[in-house]
Amino acid sequence: MSEITARLTEINPTLSPDGNCLAYSSEESGRREVYVRPFPQRGGRWQVSTDGGVEPLWAHSGRELIYRNPANELMSVDVRTEPTSSVGARRVLFDASDYERDLLAHVPYHITPDDQTFVFIKQDGGSRDLVVVLNWFEELQGRVGQ
Repeated sequence: MSEITARLTEINPTLSPDGNCLAYSSEESGRREVYVRPFPQRGGRWQVSTDGGVEPLWAHSGRELIYRNPANELMSVDVRTEPTSSVGARRVLFDASDYERDLLAHVPYHITPDDQTFVFIKQDGGSRDLVVVLNWFEELQGRVGQ
């Protein structure tokens, strides 16, 4: 690992649906941006976001990458990885300010398999209590009377 690489913080890794590319967020340009590189082989990488970006997530089609920009907007960009890598126009999908942000370096949203719907955790401004239920299956059986 080079000295430069050791100083960088790379977070939010996500594999393309075919497993051949890795998207991630890095500070290597001086601000957090989204990049894609071949995987598992090492090689060149290309920048996907231009005005900052975090939380990249591949659409199931493998032709689109979603990420959040610094204005809390969810962005979409067409990405080609074969035969050569290219990045299409970036477009704003919607304002994501009401939804949870990057928690512990993971992507806090998901895309349904048809690439048509997003699932987010909505911010409620309340406490962040963690509830752990042990033996939940037994409790469920007791509630449904079986």
